[in-house]
Amino acid sequence: MSDSKIIVALDYPSSDAALALARQLDPERCRLKIGKELFTRSGPIVVETLVKRGFDIFLDLKYHDIPHTVAKACAAAADLGVWMMNVHTLGGGAMMTAARAAIGTQSDRPLLIGVTLLTSMDQMTFDQIGLQGTITDTVLRLANLADKSGLDGVVCSAQEAHQLRKQHGDSFQLITPGIRPANSDQGDQYRIMTPPEAIAAGSSYLVIGRPITAAVDPMAALVAIEQSLK
Repeated sequence: MSDSKIIVALDYPSSDAALALARQLDPERCRLKIGKELFTRSGPIVVETLVKRGFDIFLDLKYHDIPHTVAKACAAAADLGVWMMNVHTLGGGAMMTAARAAIGTQSDRPLLIGVTLLTSMDQMTFDQIGLQGTITDTVLRLANLADKSGLDGVVCSAQEAHQLRKQHGDSFQLITPGIRPANSDQGDQYRIMTPPEAIAAGSSYLVIGRPITAAVDPMAALVAIEQSLK
């Protein structure tokens, strides 16, 4: 298992493109994230293929349904050999508790992470959907619910990582997308930080996509980010 803090987002429309990128990376130097588009088009086989190649896989499908359905989905994901999976904390405590129970208690079970609010959410979107208070207050409340429900951590903005780390301690995993190396394109993310800033704020793992996957030399881009963290 890798000890890297970098999770490369395989946001590709086909398994061929994803596997081609993976061939350029070292499984000892990074982990990989498989999201909705790639999984929907290519199915479980792309997960199993990359697990066999030695990669730790974060299955980013953000399960959000009734407790029984989410529990069954999480059990199925665990059977694929993934390292980490996630559910939406907005599904509530009963759903998260059922999901946690479904993946068992073995030491090699996958990590189960809760999604609080997406890093693409700005204040206008937050207000549009009728949530009350502030983005930060809502993230903190949902993270507390995830912790009480037995989850291993949350997906959050690096901007909330410092406060979450103070409240939940070192064992609570903080997975932060919206990470952009200095001078790179912001893309469709709003609440972003550089890799060193995110680690300093308390992030456990950094989800990084285009700065690596769109690079001429993805492995060189990965190494440059590693160097920035030292």
